Amino acid sequence: MAAKEIIVKKYVVRLSDDERDQLEKLIRKGSGPAQRLLKARILLKADVSDASEGWSDNGIVEALETSASMVYRVRKQLVEEGLEAVLSRKPRAGPAVPRIFDGEKEAKLIALACSEPPKGRARWTLRLLENKVVELNIVDRASDSTIGRTLKKTFSSRI
Repeated sequence: MAAKEIIVKKYVVRLSDDERDQLEKLIRKGSGPAQRLLKARILLKADVSDASEGWSDNGIVEALETSASMVYRVRKQLVEEGLEAVLSRKPRAGPAVPRIFDGEKEAKLIALACSEPPKGRARWTLRLLENKVVELNIVDRASDSTIGRTLKKTFSSRI
């Protein structure tokens, strides 16, 4: 007969009545990012305050079809950072990929796109612009889709 393991939780969830109401209201509303709703459900089930007895991590994992690491991370974040940190996404420090065209390079691209096309062409194409910006050393490399997005963003495309 296997002995039942006693687990001492490092991060214990104790919600105030206001926090509990906020989470229940969020779930009742039912709209919002799925991750936020999942985290709210995890916290409500893990709560060991007077209003609730708290579920085991395994019970939460099974009931919500999530992972044990997710339950652990939500508990930890609540204890260390608070409820608002759990329910909101952390803002990204900067763009995932640095911009190829800064203001000056973008202005040169726009000027090039508004200029006369090469001899024998009726207009600039994205591929022609792609080759020309590299040839003129405006940028080291750029794809035609990047050039298209840049021109579309500035509403100055003659293409």
